[in-house]
Amino acid sequence: MDQCAVATFAKDQKFEGFLLVRSAEQRASSNGSRYLDMNLCDRTGEINAKLWDGAYAPPKAGSVVKVRALVTEYNGRLQLRINKLRDAEDEDNVDMSLLIPCAPYPAKDMRAMIDETVAGMKNEVLQKVILQLLDMAGEQLAYFPAAQKLHHAERSGLLHHTTTMLKNAKAVLQVYSWLDADLLYAGVIAHDLSKIAEMKSDEAGNVNDYTTVGLLLGHLVHGVSQVAEAARRAGIEADNEYVLLLEHMVISHHGEAEFGSPRPPMFPEAEMLHWLDVLDARMNEMNGIVQRTPAGAFSERIWSLERRIYHPHYLSEMPAEAPEADERNTSRPDADTAYQGLL
Repeated sequence: MDQCAVATFAKDQKFEGFLLVRSAEQRASSNGSRYLDMNLCDRTGEINAKLWDGAYAPPKAGSVVKVRALVTEYNGRLQLRINKLRDAEDEDNVDMSLLIPCAPYPAKDMRAMIDETVAGMKNEVLQKVILQLLDMAGEQLAYFPAAQKLHHAERSGLLHHTTTMLKNAKAVLQVYSWLDADLLYAGVIAHDLSKIAEMKSDEAGNVNDYTTVGLLLGHLVHGVSQVAEAARRAGIEADNEYVLLLEHMVISHHGEAEFGSPRPPMFPEAEMLHWLDVLDARMNEMNGIVQRTPAGAFSERIWSLERRIYHPHYLSEMPAEAPEADERNTSRPDADTAYQGLL
C-alpha cells in the first residue's frame, strides 16, 4: 500500500488512498443541504474531511475508507474535500500498520516495566493497591489510548504515557531523593487508569465517545473510587493514610479546578506527579506537531496549547552534505531514539 502520509499533506495536493475513520456524522449546512463531516487519520496524523453529498451514510468509527480528495485549507487548518468515498474491501489488502497510530514500543514490554516497578516497591500497602488496580484495568490496558485526540491518542497510548512518566520519575528522584519513591511511582501508575472507564475505545485505540461514567464523573473522580475499591479488595482499611494520599494524587493531578482537579496538589509527591503529567503530555503533543510541520515553519494554532509551534532548523535534520558541527549540538533524536532506555 503506497500512499502519501497525512503528516506530509500540503494545500492543493491531490490524494487517493485509505484512511481510518476517527469520527463521522451527517450534518446540515446553512442552506439545509446535508454533508458528511469526518475526522480521518493514518498513523502519522489526523485531518478533518468534508463530503458535500448528503446521499452518503456516515462510515463507522474505526472502519477504513478509500477516498479521492483534494487538500484544502479552512481557518488556517488543512482539510480534505472528498470527491469519492467507499468502504475498504478485503481485496484491497489494506496495511493497517500504516493507519493506526501506535505507541513506539510493544505493549508487553511497557507492561513489563510497570510490573517490574511495582515488584520493587517496599511499601506493601501501595504495592497491594496498585496490583489490584492493574488487575481491575484488565486486558484493555494493553491497547487503550491515553486520550481521544490530544497527547498519546494512539494504540497502547496509556501504557506509553505511564511508562514515560515512570522513567521521568526515576530521573527526578536522582535530584529530589527525599521524595517518597514508592508513593510517586504509585501515583504515576494510578493517575490515569480510570480513563479505561471514561472512554469507549476499540482495540485499534480509536476512541469514538465517552462513557456515562466519563461524562458524569470523569477519570479523576472515578479514579478515587477505584483506589478505594482496590484497597478494599486488598484488605486494607479505607482510612489508611497511604490510601488517602494516593486518592489525593489521583484527584489533584490536573493541578487546579480550571482543569478539573477539585483540589490542588497538597504534598510534594502530588505536586511532582502533576508536573510529570504536564511535561509528558506537552512533549508528546509537541513532538507530533513538529513532525507534521516543515522545518522553518509554524504550525496552525494549537487550541490545547493556545499557541502556534515552530519547527526549528535542527542540525540533525540537515542534508548529509551539511558541515559537521560539535556533536554536543547536533543530535536531536527522533521519538524512538529519544525514548531509548525506557524499558
